[in-house]
Amino acid sequence: MNPSSSPADDGARPSLDVAVLMRRERLHGPSSHWQPWRWTLEDVVPDEPAFGNAPRLLRQDEETQRWLHPGFKVELFRDDTDGYRLNATTPQPGWFVLWRLEEEATVAAEPIARPVVVTLSYSEAGRWLDAQETVEQVPAPPEVVEWLRTWVDEHYEAEPRRRQRPQSFKPLVDRFGNAASVTTEKKRGRGAGDV
Repeated sequence: MNPSSSPADDGARPSLDVAVLMRRERLHGPSSHWQPWRWTLEDVVPDEPAFGNAPRLLRQDEETQRWLHPGFKVELFRDDTDGYRLNATTPQPGWFVLWRLEEEATVAAEPIARPVVVTLSYSEAGRWLDAQETVEQVPAPPEVVEWLRTWVDEHYEAEPRRRQRPQSFKPLVDRFGNAASVTTEKKRGRGAGDV
């Protein structure tokens, strides 16, 4: 894979052009009565001009279908450097792909799984999962991992640690969250001998 700009390039945003391979597999067993097929992410590969710009069926047999979805751009954004660092420092860095099943069939007899976006950001993938999207991960090749790590090393800045205020400066509250006060004065009350 060839990035469109090097990690040191301050001009254009670093990016990679990729295509996504989705696989439809026949399910066996009791659940196959209700759901005979399952879609899974198979791979993310370098995009080639010969792929065109529309999804196409690569292979089909009784058990599987393989679909190629070209035309995705994976860009690195400076404001998500922490998400890239989290991915780059895991034991198995990878691509994250958000995909959805078509509502209606557009290129095949039945609706197919359509990738929506591809990223290398762990944080972005987490936000998609929080939004109840379908997100899958496949390992990234070593040259992409090295490209990502080089970019992260160049742009990652750890957030400065905030100085923690001493406990004596925290406002006092009672167990109900109401403001409380402390005094050093002795309470003056009426004693038994006072009239």
